[in-house]
Amino acid sequence: MVVLVGLTAQRHSDLSRITAWWRGLGGDGFAALPPPTRSRYTQSDGHEDAAELFAARGIAGGASFAYWHWQSHAAFDRSGALTGPLYLHWGGDHATVAAGLGEGPPGYRIVSGSPQGAFQLDRVTEQDADGLPDPRDEAGVRQFLDRIGTSRHHVSPAPLTGPEERWLHDRLASPVELPRVAGFAAALELREALTPDETSRLVAAWQEEYAGRLSAWPGRRPVLNALLRQEREEAWDMAAALGPDAADALAEHPSERALAALRAMVLAGADGAVPAWFRTHRTLHEPDPLAAARTLSEQLPARPAAQAALLAALRTAVTQDWRTAHPDADDGAAHPDADRATAQAFSALTAVRFATDDRLPHPLRVAAARAAYDQVGHVREKAARLTGIGEAEVFAAADRYEAARDGLLAGTGPDLTGREGGLCDIWHRYRTLSPADIVWLRDRLADPATGIQGIAFCLELLHAHGEAGEAELLALLPRWKKELTKQYRTTYTEWRHPLVTLTCLAQDLAHPAADDLLAWWAKPKPLWKAPVRLLTHLGAPDETRAAELWEFVVSGGHDTGHLMTWVLLRARLDGTHPLHVAERLIGKPGIREYVLHRVLIGVADPAQPLWHYALDPRSHGWWQRAREVADDPRLSAGARAIGLKAAREHYIIRHPDQVRPALTEGERSEARAWLDARS
Repeated sequence: MVVLVGLTAQRHSDLSRITAWWRGLGGDGFAALPPPTRSRYTQSDGHEDAAELFAARGIAGGASFAYWHWQSHAAFDRSGALTGPLYLHWGGDHATVAAGLGEGPPGYRIVSGSPQGAFQLDRVTEQDADGLPDPRDEAGVRQFLDRIGTSRHHVSPAPLTGPEERWLHDRLASPVELPRVAGFAAALELREALTPDETSRLVAAWQEEYAGRLSAWPGRRPVLNALLRQEREEAWDMAAALGPDAADALAEHPSERALAALRAMVLAGADGAVPAWFRTHRTLHEPDPLAAARTLSEQLPARPAAQAALLAALRTAVTQDWRTAHPDADDGAAHPDADRATAQAFSALTAVRFATDDRLPHPLRVAAARAAYDQVGHVREKAARLTGIGEAEVFAAADRYEAARDGLLAGTGPDLTGREGGLCDIWHRYRTLSPADIVWLRDRLADPATGIQGIAFCLELLHAHGEAGEAELLALLPRWKKELTKQYRTTYTEWRHPLVTLTCLAQDLAHPAADDLLAWWAKPKPLWKAPVRLLTHLGAPDETRAAELWEFVVSGGHDTGHLMTWVLLRARLDGTHPLHVAERLIGKPGIREYVLHRVLIGVADPAQPLWHYALDPRSHGWWQRAREVADDPRLSAGARAIGLKAAREHYIIRHPDQVRPALTEGERSEARAWLDARS
């Protein structure tokens, strides 16, 4: 059951009033879950909390319920004031939930979404005869702006009434209250109604109040758009000051000057500006998307991330052209999910096709091969849904891709500067290392441009597989004091802090640098290293280190890889598989079950242990290891039961849409069949 902790509501805040009302809900087949903590972060977490609550109270599993999660909780600011609609999610019967929620607490209202959507709770506000709020009523102003639309996502915004437009212009009259007017400027400029005088006042206030940090003002994009639309010379100074943040606005006003500015951004390293550069170049010079991509690819630097961004822009353009040519591929109005899924399937097919398309330069084909790596199965399954393309053609493209993929990707690797979670998603691909993988990983470690995340990723893989040697150590030693001694959080990753791994490597090699590294770890500062210092004991292990590590494990201290390290250390000392070491700890006093269960799954393959802080229910790697533990005949029934329990709780069964990379229907069916055979 979830317990309410850490909420900072004041006595008479929106949060306190809503919470008091919420706690009084329930009955007649409806339950309101307690307000959230950070552990309820997604809708899946909410449904898990509901199941736990129902089990604790003896409520039938088919009961209806409502809740909000921690992401929805962001609607409250630190004082407990409601700064946007509070989204209330639900399960069970929609009508029962609507009746259970009612109209909301006094002073608030609940708007019911569709039977597939969330309910919204917001404050009741007053409007005049023209539907306009009091300018001093922040909630009323917010609701008004939400209603008329202020975002470019409103492709065809409704025209403003005369009173609405006058009300917005009045808000921009001198003197300009800059922190409050971004939404007013956005609503007007969305309809190209921001006047030159208003634009000038906003620019002057913007430059004064946000000097040196122009990108911090939320109104920057509509004002830059107005400057470009009005063909004002100062637009270019503002675009230069904003840098890559100006890319989309420049693309909306294509010109040779905009094209040159976008090209300069990209060549300076702004990969996020590549799609805007592509759109602008295509508008001005190359309507054919493949021709445009070919031209720009030849100008791009060799950065894989830049080529991947160009490929993404190309796929978006080609997919949009296909949807325009086949508007009836799926009835998006009636079946929005099917429409989206079909477009995703076509986009996946573009990556599969482009990997072997000789009209594209090699770097783009490599980027396509990487993008299609986990997509080819989806393409095969959905071949029949792709209007205008024969199934035989789709299967032939998939066959060509699979024949060429390994050759294209040999000696390449992921973008090491990208999202950490993206690297975790592909960790399972490196359970075995090819000779080309080893060369690539070593080259990255030798490259001074590789940052701390990339070093951690590459060094862990090489060291775990026994492929890290003196060359890697010598490549990193000149950098360790200035770079690797910085804090780098490894919670929820599959690798350790790179200095932990480097210290283990130095000890395993009996290199003289090990003494300097261990002396640094022994110092009291910086404080970040204290929780992970003992993880360095995995290098050149002995009984003294094993005893020190064990003492911490049974002390109840916060585990950040300590039990995992002890199990791997003990296995090295005993010459046995770490699974058997972990197995002997089942039921042992002082060992926390949830930590042991994670370790048992994580060490299933000692050549690549999974250092994640907890079982990752969205990961292919954790699913694969859980199955192996469940089916390992060398293990006891108790150990195999832990593997089976982890597999049953994996999202591959319960929330397959959240598994990354996404699953094919065949993979889902195979997983269900595997579990059914063991139920």
